Amino acid sequence: MADEPLVLGIETSCDETGVGIVRGTTLLADAVASSVNDHARYGGVVPEIASRAHLEAMVPTIQRALDTAGVKASDLDGIAVTAGPGLAGALLVGVSAAKAYAWALDKPLYGVNHLASHICVDQLEHGRLPSPTMALLVSGGHSSLLLSEDITSDVRPLGATIDDAAGEAFDKVARVLGLGFPGGPVVDRMAREGDPKAIAFPRGLSGAKDPAYDFSFSGLKTAVARWVEAKRRAGEDVPVADVAASFQEAVTDVLTRKAVKACKDSGVDHLMIGGGVAANSRLREMAQQRCDKAGIRLRVPRPGLCTDNGAMVAALGSEMVWRGRTPSSADLSADSSLPVTEVHVPAAGAGAGAAEGAGAGADGGAHGDVHGQAYRALGGGR
Repeated sequence: MADEPLVLGIETSCDETGVGIVRGTTLLADAVASSVNDHARYGGVVPEIASRAHLEAMVPTIQRALDTAGVKASDLDGIAVTAGPGLAGALLVGVSAAKAYAWALDKPLYGVNHLASHICVDQLEHGRLPSPTMALLVSGGHSSLLLSEDITSDVRPLGATIDDAAGEAFDKVARVLGLGFPGGPVVDRMAREGDPKAIAFPRGLSGAKDPAYDFSFSGLKTAVARWVEAKRRAGEDVPVADVAASFQEAVTDVLTRKAVKACKDSGVDHLMIGGGVAANSRLREMAQQRCDKAGIRLRVPRPGLCTDNGAMVAALGSEMVWRGRTPSSADLSADSSLPVTEVHVPAAGAGAGAAEGAGAGADGGAHGDVHGQAYRALGGGR
């Protein structure tokens, strides 16, 4: 174990400042500072608030992770950071911090893809990924089916959402039902008290002529909203638990059905599920049932590793070091629309200029401030 790479990972793609430390495939620390409460009153994530929260939390969260792991920053073999996709300003804070620490410590820097990190995190719980691996990633911003031959270099998209992602639909339905933000956990809890067969909500893109692996949850979200509005107009009580359960059943039915079909069609006998929605209890249950029936081995990380976290970034960074991948260049920047096919950014991405521009206003100060904070935290230099 001592010979395996020790890597620190930084994740700031949205509203959680995540810092993880991994040695090989062993998780040593997973520190998270969430700003979700700052966004709750707005019913969604506010990019400027997220960026400032990352700035304030970055250095203390990194120190907390180092203390938990019982290692010094100088012990690290590399620094990994989410370079995209995500919110441009939020990503810039993480990338700036990672560059500052890498420079001050004279350690290699690895800019990695957020989605690939969600796949790689499973190695921390179930060992190295088989080749090939089919991955279903479901979160607030993504619903994707991905086939990976090599998690450090070869991730191919088979299907994705054409409108609302699954997690986004959970948030919007929770808002319609008055359940608050974020919607995923509260809908899951409420659904346990309801009847999943009470209301026949539609299953998007499930027809014979529809794209086999793409997803659409906008129509489902609208159907739920109209059903609830009709009840309220008629002066009737809305059976919140039944609505939540029926909606959740529709989402998980489509996700698991398409994922199992993709495995069968591609001849892959493993399915990995990641992303925040992978913490949903019904999704995990239905996926296990359908995978067992199809003879497919299911791999799902524990709920704490499904949501955005630094451990997943550290896991992919460790894999990069272990396989001898070329580090990112010093001019690494953030790319808010980084494609999943670009698992690792050895040089500045094509979309980096746009991200820099996006951060030059409200987030420009944060971009510079975090460099100074990191520099001072390490005693002023190398």
